[in-house]
Amino acid sequence: MSNTAAQLSARERITSLLDDNSFVEVGALVTRRSTDFNLQQKEIPADGVITGYGLIGGNLVYVYSQDATAMGGSIGEMHSKKIAHIYDLALKVGAPVIGLIDSAGMRLQEATDALNGFGEIYQKQALASGVIPQITAIFGNSGGGLAVMASLSDFSFMEANNAKLFVNSPNALIGNYKEKLDTSKADFHAEAGTVDYVGESEADVINKIRELLMILPNNNEDDASYDECTDDLNRLVPQLSSTVGDASRALTVISDNQFFFEVKSDYAKEMVVGFIRLNGMTVGAVANRTEILDEEGKVKEKFDGSLTSAGCEKATEFVTFCDAFNIPVLTLTNVNGYNATLEEEKTIAKATAKLTYAFANATVPKVNFIVGKAYGSAYITMNSKHIGADIVFALPNAQIGMMDSNLAAQIMYADEDADTIKEKSSEYAELQSSVLAAAKRGYVDAIIEPETVRKHAIYSLEMLFTKRESRPAKKHGSLL
Repeated sequence: MSNTAAQLSARERITSLLDDNSFVEVGALVTRRSTDFNLQQKEIPADGVITGYGLIGGNLVYVYSQDATAMGGSIGEMHSKKIAHIYDLALKVGAPVIGLIDSAGMRLQEATDALNGFGEIYQKQALASGVIPQITAIFGNSGGGLAVMASLSDFSFMEANNAKLFVNSPNALIGNYKEKLDTSKADFHAEAGTVDYVGESEADVINKIRELLMILPNNNEDDASYDECTDDLNRLVPQLSSTVGDASRALTVISDNQFFFEVKSDYAKEMVVGFIRLNGMTVGAVANRTEILDEEGKVKEKFDGSLTSAGCEKATEFVTFCDAFNIPVLTLTNVNGYNATLEEEKTIAKATAKLTYAFANATVPKVNFIVGKAYGSAYITMNSKHIGADIVFALPNAQIGMMDSNLAAQIMYADEDADTIKEKSSEYAELQSSVLAAAKRGYVDAIIEPETVRKHAIYSLEMLFTKRESRPAKKHGSLL
């Protein structure tokens, strides 16, 4: 069967996404008003988009699904008004909006009315941001203004074979053509961090959306992101020691029943973000990664343990989302500084500032585990107690300080002989870089064994469940 033949219709996508027999259509008879360029002679069922509401896991959601068989699913005046109406309803009742995109783009016959329609949708998305979760999934074309719609969402998904996402088509890019590099393909955008997940099939994408919505709150006030925990709250994780370098593995073993919903897994792999469950509660996780392990536990890719601009941007978006929807944040810190390249130097200061701001600005419960190195201001950025972490744990072999003790000794005793530098390095490591030194100063709340990380995370977040934190009155911060 070809990829095209395997595609679902707009209505089939909705029924596959929602609980059985739960979809209620809204605006089925709405159609175009414009008659320019012989539009009155064209039949456009539902004006190219099916809209309505239904249930996912028993929770209310609103959905729109563009119909590529109806004038290419192009967006005109009434098409956009149907989507805007769905947003109005969702905001009134506090329910997520899911957009299933498959569209030829703006309906040229409606010109400024179509442009106005795009603007109306953008405005609704901006109003809904931080109030209700917004998810888009791309199954066909999503070009120009539709690419902006997808990126205004909290999470975006792409189907690997037929989905196309582009602001400018590959052939319109200077020095490029489609055969050279297809910049509209899913794998290109996964590696660029534009989308959060790429599915091998439409069914895969739809199942992943359902999985995500089952763990997210319905809105920023009514939290339904809890489930019964069937895992042992006191379960030890002896395998953590061997997986601590690969944060994706480490977070998986910590989580209830090894659940981990990773976001942007192909982008900035040195930073891992995603959702875990602890005692049935959804928790946002952010972690530094120094290696990727294969199925046999062998290292297949290594990273230098530094913060990168891309990694900071990836984590910033995620922490900001979690804070908006009152989802606690847990971090695994293992960072030795900033990435030191000419290209990084252009962007790393601003990117790190944004991540620092995101952690410091977040008022949700914040728990940090220092599982390896924690050096310099890069460590401060990673949810340290210095910028507001509520509880900080450290493993016995963690190293916390300004920099590597050998390098510190070389700088402080540059004119001394090798034996003196070695002696001073050991002294510096004990007095300034050891986890015990940090704990004595109150920067670490407890030194724990690796296998106890899960239960300490659960107890801490349970204790912080009713956390309230007042901040200075302001409209919003300026570092966005």
